[in-house]
Amino acid sequence: MTYETVTCADQDGVRTIMLNRPEVLNALTDQLAEEMIAAVEEADHDDGVNVILITGAGRGFCAGLDLSVVAARNAGTISGGPEPSRWQRSDDTGWVGRQALAISGASKPVVAAINGPAAGAGLSIALSADVRVIAAGARVTTGYARRGLSPDGGMSWFLPRMIGMTRAADLIFSGRDVGAEEALSIGLAAAVFPSESFREEAQGYAARLAANAPLGMTNSKRLLAEAFSNPLATQLKRELILIRQCFQTQDVKEAMQSFMEKRQPVFRGR
Repeated sequence: MTYETVTCADQDGVRTIMLNRPEVLNALTDQLAEEMIAAVEEADHDDGVNVILITGAGRGFCAGLDLSVVAARNAGTISGGPEPSRWQRSDDTGWVGRQALAISGASKPVVAAINGPAAGAGLSIALSADVRVIAAGARVTTGYARRGLSPDGGMSWFLPRMIGMTRAADLIFSGRDVGAEEALSIGLAAAVFPSESFREEAQGYAARLAANAPLGMTNSKRLLAEAFSNPLATQLKRELILIRQCFQTQDVKEAMQSFMEKRQPVFRGR
């Protein structure tokens, strides 16, 4: 598929999806959101991809909804006039909901590489991922309170589970900026990488994940997704079912053989 507002590149089993509106800090439009959703789904169905990495072009990750487009539509100065754009129309989840479902629902691990500012629905993109890494000096904000808004894109679901209710309430009610080191300390990010080598470090992190056996990672992601809703006894049963699936694969046999031979395993996804 050809995209206009995202770029895709493959390296070491990692599909990098780059939001590509750098002149506006990759602010979200209908087109950008829908192309990102399509790119994530395409990567998830590609057997050559083990990990999906989402990042932003230029100096920003994603500044959230492009308010200039909304204002222009409301003023009738661009096509569509004052009619509500697709993001405003009432449906089950809206595109901000669909992007959260696409990212969190991918069968493969998704890493958000926060290279610069991430705000509002842009931060929700990162929260939808399984893991976040952030550049030193980068800042994130929920942002909604500053615009008289409440969260969307899954923020109110992901953030309390990630950092706890009290911290989530603080960040959402205040809309304050959070620096990289604070993001690391509260559990919003898994790692802080130097800004000058951030893209290489983020790619290396994702590649290390991609070197693992695909089914093991897919089953692990399923278990993590179920952990907050299952009682312990149910989760134990699910763990047993899924690890038995893993034991039936050639990849586990390769892992055992490589351990005996004192070498790195070579997983082939079967």
